[in-house]
Amino acid sequence: MAPLANASVPKSTKMHSKVVIIGSGPAGHTAAVYLARANLNPVLFEGFMANGFAAGGQLTTTTDVENYPGFPSGILGPELMDKFREQSIRFGTQIITETVSKIDLSARPFRYWRESQEHEEPETADTIIIATGASAKRLGLKGEVTYWQSGISACAVCDGAVPIFRNQPLAVIGGGDSAAEEATYLTKYGSHVYVLVRRSELRASKIMAKRLMNNPKITILWNTVATECQGDGDLLNNLRIKNVSTGQERDLPVRGLFYAIGHEPATALVRSQLQTDPDGYIITVPGTTQTSVRGVFAAGDVQDKRYRQAITSAGSGCMAALEAERLIAEEEEGIEED
Repeated sequence: MAPLANASVPKSTKMHSKVVIIGSGPAGHTAAVYLARANLNPVLFEGFMANGFAAGGQLTTTTDVENYPGFPSGILGPELMDKFREQSIRFGTQIITETVSKIDLSARPFRYWRESQEHEEPETADTIIIATGASAKRLGLKGEVTYWQSGISACAVCDGAVPIFRNQPLAVIGGGDSAAEEATYLTKYGSHVYVLVRRSELRASKIMAKRLMNNPKITILWNTVATECQGDGDLLNNLRIKNVSTGQERDLPVRGLFYAIGHEPATALVRSQLQTDPDGYIITVPGTTQTSVRGVFAAGDVQDKRYRQAITSAGSGCMAALEAERLIAEEEEGIEED
């Protein structure tokens, strides 16, 4: 991990905080709850349609959330995020509905600017938690917007068990390990799973490819792409698909479509200043949320390309808060980190 430069800058006269959280999903709000209860007066920037999402992140675009503990009957995604937000406020988090558009992590305190204020005096923070999340890559198919979360999903583990998909034909788009894993998982619930692969071979590892091809409930459609999502206006019930080799188009009646073509982490703000992997995810010290810059922590999907669940995001938000709290306490007491 790259060390932080020894340079320092003066605290902002506009607003200086001990800790600033950028992001308003489960990771950001969980960090806020822990930090507020520790009397650190956290400031959380929930953004204004940041990365294309309303405050609350990806869960604001979902319907029923059935796998978050404490809600045996399930809960709507937007309602769950409202509860997260209420709890943050209850303990004293200052929530700002603006987007942080620029940040300088070269010296402490860290400097940052709000959208449309980039040429004004910056605000500063002793520590920062990056919890900006990630978003599923989409294909922009005709009908995609209409049936997103009404038959189209980017998370089989999150949505595969919901009633509209049970005992129904389903489709997965993708040819890598994620597609193989999602398709195999969906066989637990769907009557049959079709995997649309653009090429004539899979990118998945040999063991995952073998598992996929040997499953009797899975059919691989080679050299095939989807061209349109169709339905009754409420729910998806058909895909128009095209064989890219022959040009032939046909219908594929399915009740669910799952994208397994990757995610895009929202790291444009810090990608040139923090160590990231080739896909843009922030790299943290194993077992922690500490990034390559001391005092900057990353939590949630912005640093998690494997699990991407609300509950794991919340857990890493807790970790980030505890680590930030510890660092602040050590520095106030003049204790150097081992």
